[in-house]
Amino acid sequence: MNMIERLKPKAGLRVLISGAASGIGAAIAEAFLEADAQVYICDVDASAVDAIQRRLPNLHGSQADVSKRVDVERVIDDVRSKLGGLDILINNAGIAGPTGGVEDIDPEQWERTISTNLNSQFYFLHKAVPLLKQTSDAPAIIAMSSVAGRLGYAFRTPYAVTKWAIVGLVKSLAVELGPDNIRVNAILPGVVQGERMDRVIAARAQSLDISVEAMRDEYLKKISLRRMVTVEDIAAMALFLASPAGQNISGQAISVDGNVEYL
Repeated sequence: MNMIERLKPKAGLRVLISGAASGIGAAIAEAFLEADAQVYICDVDASAVDAIQRRLPNLHGSQADVSKRVDVERVIDDVRSKLGGLDILINNAGIAGPTGGVEDIDPEQWERTISTNLNSQFYFLHKAVPLLKQTSDAPAIIAMSSVAGRLGYAFRTPYAVTKWAIVGLVKSLAVELGPDNIRVNAILPGVVQGERMDRVIAARAQSLDISVEAMRDEYLKKISLRRMVTVEDIAAMALFLASPAGQNISGQAISVDGNVEYL
């Protein structure tokens, strides 16, 4: 196998991506389909699942609230039925959570953020790891963390807590699952272009009582390359980690962020 071939994931890989009807997850799903993988997605937004399946007819998918264990178990059962097994698990689902001082955060919003961003990853791992142990096709787990998983993030503590926890989860599982030849890594996106980031910037601007334009400039000043990353940048890293070129990369928290210096 030459170097170019090593950079391509093996054709036919069975891939499950959570929270993948839009944004980063959808970009990853499309990239793996282009790499001739069999891809299953789930998302809380049923209409968005229908829309992406119309656009990508080879894509398998279903509606699921990943904060609910019963929904995750149903997804895994459907993956086993539709794909016949699993080679790559990408725990991507997550929400931004509330913005505000710790004394002002609604405890129910805190719990919803923890459940969606962190508990869901455990629910998928608990049911998917037995399937990954059954495959010989370079099984791998990719967990979506954030630059907020390596830096403190004032007024976004629920989100930051989950993203730091995901890094700890990945590093622990890399040790635990390495003897089973399962690689486990986290991707830490930075400021990603798109509607979700627009909403985050607007909410943070409101909490600090400044304009949205000023808040956007503040975000860019924190990035060494002075630009946001794209969903395609994140998808490219996921493809690399699933390829033969990434066969000895495990236990890593890999930032794709233009080098965010602080938050």
